Amino acid sequence: MQLTFKLYTPPTTIAKLKLFCTYLRPLNQSSKRLSTLALFATAIITPLHAQAALPDAIQAALSRADLTAADISIIITPVGDKNASRLPSPIQVIDSDIVDNNDTQTQLASTNSETNSTSQKTAQTNNNNVKNDVSQQITLTTIEKRTIKKHEQKLLAYTDDPYTYQSLESIPTVLSDNVSSKSINNANSDEDAHVSANVSTDKDSSANVATPTIKISFSPLLSHQPDIARTPASTMKLVPSFIALDTLGANFVWQTRVYHTGIIIGDRLLGDLIIQGSGDPKMTHERLQQLLYKVQATGIRHINGDIIIDSAVFKNVGKDPAAFDNAPLRPYNASPDGFLVNFSTIGIKSYPLNEGQASLTYTPKLANYQLPSTINTRSATCGQASYSLAPQWQSQQLILNTTLPTSCKEHVFYVAYPDAKDFAARVIAAKWQELGNTLSGNVITQETPYTAAKNTKPTRSLATLPMSPLPLVSYPSLNLTQQIYDINHFSNNVMTEQVALSIGAYDKANAFQSKTAKANIATVETPSTNNDEANNNKIINSKTNSLYQFGKPIATGYPAALQTINQWWQTHLSTSPPHLTNGSGLCRDCTITAANLSELLTYAYSHPSFDAYVNSLGIAGVSGTIAAHGERLPESAAIGRAWIKTGTLNNVTSMAGYVKGASGQDYVVVGLINTEQALNTYTARPVLDAMLDWTAQH
Repeated sequence: MQLTFKLYTPPTTIAKLKLFCTYLRPLNQSSKRLSTLALFATAIITPLHAQAALPDAIQAALSRADLTAADISIIITPVGDKNASRLPSPIQVIDSDIVDNNDTQTQLASTNSETNSTSQKTAQTNNNNVKNDVSQQITLTTIEKRTIKKHEQKLLAYTDDPYTYQSLESIPTVLSDNVSSKSINNANSDEDAHVSANVSTDKDSSANVATPTIKISFSPLLSHQPDIARTPASTMKLVPSFIALDTLGANFVWQTRVYHTGIIIGDRLLGDLIIQGSGDPKMTHERLQQLLYKVQATGIRHINGDIIIDSAVFKNVGKDPAAFDNAPLRPYNASPDGFLVNFSTIGIKSYPLNEGQASLTYTPKLANYQLPSTINTRSATCGQASYSLAPQWQSQQLILNTTLPTSCKEHVFYVAYPDAKDFAARVIAAKWQELGNTLSGNVITQETPYTAAKNTKPTRSLATLPMSPLPLVSYPSLNLTQQIYDINHFSNNVMTEQVALSIGAYDKANAFQSKTAKANIATVETPSTNNDEANNNKIINSKTNSLYQFGKPIATGYPAALQTINQWWQTHLSTSPPHLTNGSGLCRDCTITAANLSELLTYAYSHPSFDAYVNSLGIAGVSGTIAAHGERLPESAAIGRAWIKTGTLNNVTSMAGYVKGASGQDYVVVGLINTEQALNTYTARPVLDAMLDWTAQH
């Protein structure tokens, strides 16, 4: 039976037809008629062909998934010059028995006829002659399927699927440095080895290259319901991650600064230590320990006072972790914070013991909090151990309400702590103690700037001396390129929220205001031992005596950050802005159209920071959340040739990114599926797999 959507003609097309008919009426000469008909064919007939029917492969996949054409929006648009592609080199996936174990990752020149004879069986196309001609100009990277499998195991539960736990480990990319066309020069290479080696880190390149004015240069190859607003799930992450690259720059870093009040005598601080949060998306517990070690390296080992965490850079961004899906312990529901530590998530590792028990260890440790060291076991399949343990965070202890399946053996699972600020305070206290240091006071977190004059201290105490004019430590984060790799490759929700909020806090307008404020600061005052009490009090109450007041961004919350994103969209793009209530896509009231995403991705293609953007995406059949594409569609032409961000929620499946066609043409591809059929998520994925495969064959 012929589906009704094949006969659908958009209202805009009808309007164009009427307009051209008006022009045709007064034309009497045949030559004029022919030229007008040629124009008519170019402007109208081609788009009608593109929208007349979905390709057979996609229609068949819809039918198998028990979906209709009304459930899906697709737009596929050519971008760029196929003789000057901006996409990375395609990846050739081969079976393990084809090559020797020692030659699993080798860069091959396709001009070699031997390479052509072993070209990807997954890149099949009806136009083999065109493909072979183009392949001679393309450099391929080969990789074994078993290498991909091994990498997938290391990824643990790094995924955009909200029903799986997200790993906290720094996972190396499946592609090693020796096969990448571009490399990262990292000072902290041991920490940052997980960043894709294909990412370019040219310093502030966006500052030297004019923003492109042409946003869309081709008619769509396929366009089906592109203007319907749909729930995007995690493909929404493409929006804040690119806008951050454009406004902040690929090499932007968050600076976490540490100040002190009072005076340092020997290795003892008589005063408070103040940590000024910057919104760093990836302050893991390892990086936090490095920060505290740098404080210790300044000579401070003992603090007669408090450690104050100033997280005022973000205002009122905490959320009820159970609000989205009543799963408050799942890390993807963690709240952002001005000083977010380890994604507010703890890793619990089990080790089997004798006599029906297993031992438990925790990373990171929490100060002044009881964590059970053993748990009883039972005969059962492991599944997701977090369900089995039924953890419950109480005020001073973690309760595990049941036993652990014996099949879990050595198993790591992750549980989110319900309060980001309390979690940060407990981890800092534990880390400071682990370094062999002491703290007489408490670790206090607050969303207000530090006030030096504290009523709890004697007026004439040395601890009331003003804040240090310069920070003891200024600790840079991983740069934005590295951060969005984690965001888009592994679909980390809370990191995306940190970046989205940072756009509002660190955008160019705010940066200008901050510089202006700094320019107006008088010479920094420093306390003198000869000053009397009145002068000391004057210095303490002065707001211009330390860079602490001016070295921070303007505090922001969701309304301001989302407004900044909306303004950027209206300034740079022509489609109406999407509707965002957060930046990660973990929302039911967020909506975007396929046309929105297509225009954004097309705009990004010509941007100076495109390398950082495209390399943050997973590679179909190879890495990231699209790695399983090759298992779902083993003969897909898109394997190794598509750079994709995926999205998954109940009743929502989406993919968006870039595909290198067999002809050498690059394409922007967007597919959004929303359906009323409950839990149809996984059966819908092959529909979008078919979309990628169809695109790659062109």
